[in-house]
Amino acid sequence: MRLRYSPTSPFVRKISVAALELGLAERITRVPTNPWDPASDIAHDNPLGRIPALVLDDGSGTVLYDSPVIVEYLDALAGGGRLLPAAGPARWAALRRAALADGIIDAGIAVLVERVRRPEAYRWPEWIEFQTLAITRGLAGFDAELTQLSTDAPGIAEIGLMCALDWLDFRGIGSGWRDAHPALVAWHGQLALRPSFAGTLPKDPA
Repeated sequence: MRLRYSPTSPFVRKISVAALELGLAERITRVPTNPWDPASDIAHDNPLGRIPALVLDDGSGTVLYDSPVIVEYLDALAGGGRLLPAAGPARWAALRRAALADGIIDAGIAVLVERVRRPEAYRWPEWIEFQTLAITRGLAGFDAELTQLSTDAPGIAEIGLMCALDWLDFRGIGSGWRDAHPALVAWHGQLALRPSFAGTLPKDPA
C-alpha cells in the first residue's frame, strides 16, 4: 500500500499509529506529499487535494481517504475489532469520540491557517477565538469521559485524541490545555510511552 503523507499532519499520524498497533506498518510505503504545493499531484489520488490518502495494493487501483475510513480499513485488514468495535453502543461511542478528536484538529488547523497562511491584514481575530473555544470545549468533553478511555489498548478514539493533543503542542495552539486538564495530561503521559506514539511524533520536514 502507498500512503500519501506529511510528517506534520495529525491525520496522517493517526494512520501511522494505527498501522503500528495492528502490525501493518511494513506493508505501507510512505510517499511524501505537500498538499499546499500547487505542483503536487495529490488530487490524482484524492480529488479534494488532501492527505492522508491510501492507495491499496489489491490490484483494484482503489484509493481510500480520509483518516477515519483508512483506520477502519486497516482494522478490518487486521481481522477487525481491535481499533473499532464491530457493532452496538461501544461502536457509536468510539466513532463519536473519534469525530470529536478530529473536530479538535480541524479547529486547530483553522487557527493555524488564519495565523500563518492568511495575510496579516486579512486575519479574523473573532474566527480564531471561535475555533479556539471549540478546541476548549472539545477537550473538556474528553476530560468528562476520561475514565472511559483506555490507557493500554488504544482504539480509534484514543489514537485520535493523542494525535490531537500532540499536534496542539507541536503547533503551539490551545497551549493552556495542560494547565486546565491535569487528568488529561496524566492520561496522555501513559499512552505517550507506547512505541506507536513515541515514534510518530509530528515534526517539521528536514
